[in-house]
Amino acid sequence: MAATKPPVIRISRVTKSYGQGDSAVHALRGPSAPGTGEPLGVSLDIEEGDYVAVMGSSGSGKSTLMNILGCLDVPTSGRYLLDGTDVGHLDESRLSLVRNRKIGFIFQSFNLVPRTTALAQVELPLAYAGVRAAERRRRALAALELVGLADRAGHKPNELSGGQQQRVAVARALVTAPAMLLADEPTGNLDSRSTAEVLAIIDRLNASGRTVVVITHEDEVALHAKRVLRLVDGAIVDDVRRAPVDGPPPALAAEVPA
Repeated sequence: MAATKPPVIRISRVTKSYGQGDSAVHALRGPSAPGTGEPLGVSLDIEEGDYVAVMGSSGSGKSTLMNILGCLDVPTSGRYLLDGTDVGHLDESRLSLVRNRKIGFIFQSFNLVPRTTALAQVELPLAYAGVRAAERRRRALAALELVGLADRAGHKPNELSGGQQQRVAVARALVTAPAMLLADEPTGNLDSRSTAEVLAIIDRLNASGRTVVVITHEDEVALHAKRVLRLVDGAIVDDVRRAPVDGPPPALAAEVPA
């Protein structure tokens, strides 16, 4: 019998606190221990190929969870394994390496470099990883082709629409073949047409086997996910499976005739 593959993400009893003693703020706390009220931490597994939306209002802990999942911050306590690597206690240089190799980031604000072509933007993570120029170009052009922007490779951000800029950001996130795509409010700055285009791309990427985690407050975005988590006061209060991990995301499944 084949061994079961471990989850891409496994966090166990993770907490994040700011301050100490009675003045400590528990941004991520999980359920409370009976009797003492001490935070027990958040535990969560995300399987390879899943598409998870993390929802919550301001102050719910979703941004803190995103920062920990993205290796932008470390937990106060608990354990985090990303694609089998225990990242909870890595130093900053090793965290940076993990971010570059295992996580593709898509941000609300695109985070593109001004006066730099789309091709050069997508090549950046490969340059940081030491990939040779010819290979960088080949892989960056393939990523731009995947998001339908091969014909815009020589264009700079001010020559692209908001939707096109976000698609460049998606290509940049994909180019290192990361274990996880982490999208933080990816459609927050887009109009309805561009939102639909970007979500359709993310749906197709997930259907091809990419693991996707989306941080969002928009129900429209969450409807594309196979699993929806809701956070309140630093704890997961709702965890709803909307589609199987190994099937297509709901929006694509709806397009398939019965």
